Order: sequence, then structure tokens, then C-alpha cells
Amino acid sequence: MDLQLVNKKLRNKTPEDIVKWAINLAQKPLITTNFRPYEVAILHLVSSVKNDIDVVWCDTGYNTKQTYIHAENVIDLLDLKIDLYVPKQTVAYRTQILGIPDLDSPKHKEFTEQVKLEPFKRAMEYHKPDVWFTNLRIGQTTFRDGIDIVSVDKNGILKVSPFYHFTDNELDVYLEEYNLPNEFKYFDPTKVLGHRECGLHV
Repeated sequence: MDLQLVNKKLRNKTPEDIVKWAINLAQKPLITTNFRPYEVAILHLVSSVKNDIDVVWCDTGYNTKQTYIHAENVIDLLDLKIDLYVPKQTVAYRTQILGIPDLDSPKHKEFTEQVKLEPFKRAMEYHKPDVWFTNLRIGQTTFRDGIDIVSVDKNGILKVSPFYHFTDNELDVYLEEYNLPNEFKYFDPTKVLGHRECGLHV
């Protein structure tokens, strides 16, 4: 697949058109989510096209109360088929052993592996998707600025970001159009700084 040509063709398509294009290619499509701000847009969009799509939620265990309430509301509202993945260690255990390490701590890598990377790898190994829908957007991180609507990850999975060129304001319009809730009190214990890459997309 010529990704440059594909992205050029998709650049002027609607997010719905992009999802339909990708679904037609897919044998085992998947959405991953953490219910961060604006995640409801990709969940609504893709599940509107394919209502039985598998949705993987990798829950670090450190979400805010508001995020957990938001997640439950969105799951119910969209009737999502959620497959929940959590770390093998409990938050209580990790609090005593690691806490939430600072970015410059040698323990930060181990912490990130435990709460985010290992559950994610486990989910991907189980589902073995060929198409992976995400809500990555240009302007979020330096790495994301270098991809496009369609990219291929290091494992050869076709990664599709239908809202890649959307601004927050444009997503606000989408949420308002479909009367969808948003949630801004999200906390990622592995990133700390908002402009850092989450580790799943590199």
C-alpha cells in the first residue's frame, strides 16, 4: 500500500468516509480507548459504521472519578463492546513499591511498562487486529505531527485516524451535533506532561 497516495486521496474525505474505507479493508478491526478528552468522537464514529466492533479499554487504574463516570456513561450510551485490560499489579501494590515516579526517575520506565505497555501488548496479541482505529491528531505531539490519517505501526497494523486533521473546535462541533459528552479531568500517570507521547504509537 502506498501510504502517501492513500493519505492524499483521503485528505478531503469525511471521517465517516475514511472509516467506511478502512472497514472494507479490515478482517479484524479494533478501537483502543482510554476515555481521554474527545475519545467519544472516535468511539461514536466507528461504532456508528460497525456497531459490533471490539473496543479495547486499557485502564491504568489511575483515572479520575470523573473519567470513570464518563467511561460508564459512554459505554452505555453507545452500547460499546468493551474488552477491559488492566495491569497485572494492583494500584495498592504499585503505590507501595513505585508510587508514580518522576519522569527522570529510573523507575519511570518500569512503571510505564506495568500500567500501560504490558496491558496494551496483551490486548493486541489477543485481538490481532489488522486495522486499528485511533483518535490521534496533528498538533498533539511531535511524533503525531509526522504521521497522517493512515499509517502503519511497527507490527504492520494499519492505523487509521479519521479525525487526524480536526481541531478541538471542529471536534466540539461534532460532539454538539451528536449530543455527545466530553471529559477533561483525565489523568495519564505515565505522561505527566501533555505534549509527551503516550508510548503506544511509537
